[in-house]
Amino acid sequence: MALYAMSDLHLSHYKEKPMDIFDEVWHNHTEKIYNNWNNIVSDEDTVIVNGDLSWGMTMEEVKPDLDFISDLKGRKIIVQGNHDYFWNSTAKLNTLYDNMFFLKNNFTAYENFAVCGARGWLCPGDTRYTDHDNKIYLREAGRLRSSVEMAVKAGYKGENIIVAMHYPPTNDSCENSLFTELFNEYKIKRVIYGHLHGASKYNNSLEGEVKGIEYFLVSADYLKFKPIKII
Repeated sequence: MALYAMSDLHLSHYKEKPMDIFDEVWHNHTEKIYNNWNNIVSDEDTVIVNGDLSWGMTMEEVKPDLDFISDLKGRKIIVQGNHDYFWNSTAKLNTLYDNMFFLKNNFTAYENFAVCGARGWLCPGDTRYTDHDNKIYLREAGRLRSSVEMAVKAGYKGENIIVAMHYPPTNDSCENSLFTELFNEYKIKRVIYGHLHGASKYNNSLEGEVKGIEYFLVSADYLKFKPIKII
């Protein structure tokens, strides 16, 4: 029962939105996701989907995309992305599908691991960061701390806590943030995130082991639309 991850599916079954206008790698990306996912993942596996599921703005618009994800193999753990405007009540979302868990202000178990997470946000020092971002940044750091503390209270140690975010946990200079300070505080060893697109962003991000923490960038286009095995 392996654990995989892939984010930024950017589905659009409700209304066609061609993604290849951004980069040709996105041509027929929904078909690529469907085929690669079901060839790699088994029904017994779990997949973390780190946000930006759909271009749908409302539950009516996003429902066909959620159904598509549900129909893919395996159990899914879902994190909110910056484009997931449909996400209002996490409790309500968690009543919709037996094989999908929506992760926000909570945590869920994968074998002997706890999967914690938050959407995250731009971090101070990022070239795009403004004063407007500070409130959201602090709120998201608080949400991640709350998620991790729930897991700790349930008996999980840092080495058995996996953090899933949508945004990267640092600015575009890979400097420390409230997120990375939290990882160090709780001795977390695995962090999974998405959001980044294009070679210039890929090459300026945390990947692999850094200061004892293993980072995974799992944007779908970066992975060539193939879920990556985490454990």
